[in-house]
Amino acid sequence: QLQACGGGLVQAGSSLRLSCAASGRTFSRDVMGWFRQAPGKEREFVAAIHWCGVSTDYADSVKGRFTISRDNAKNTMYLYMNSLKPEDTVVYYCASRYYTTSRTYADYAYWGQGTQVTVSS
Repeated sequence: QLQACGGGLVQAGSSLRLSCAASGRTFSRDVMGWFRQAPGKEREFVAAIHWCGVSTDYADSVKGRFTISRDNAKNTMYLYMNSLKPEDTVVYYCASRYYTTSRTYADYAYWGQGTQVTVSS
């Protein structure tokens, strides 16, 4: 089970940290990722991190602004979001899968509930 939190209402240019806590099984060997979804649109890849934490991948739209990290000892993944823009306003989801990072949401087997991020201009 994955549980995401940390969303909220912030002004453009602000920062937020999302957390995704895993429970029920050990996720330390999983690839973990963040996706986001706007109403009526397909779930969009944001970032992913390999189980060892060394390999990461980012969508072009967030590269340089967002940082993904994980703490396997705490079974928790983070997304540090800086320089937030109004277009970052969507629901963010965390997910996990085996083996390799992927940008395809259908490749992820486990999902947390979403956390809403709202960025005002």
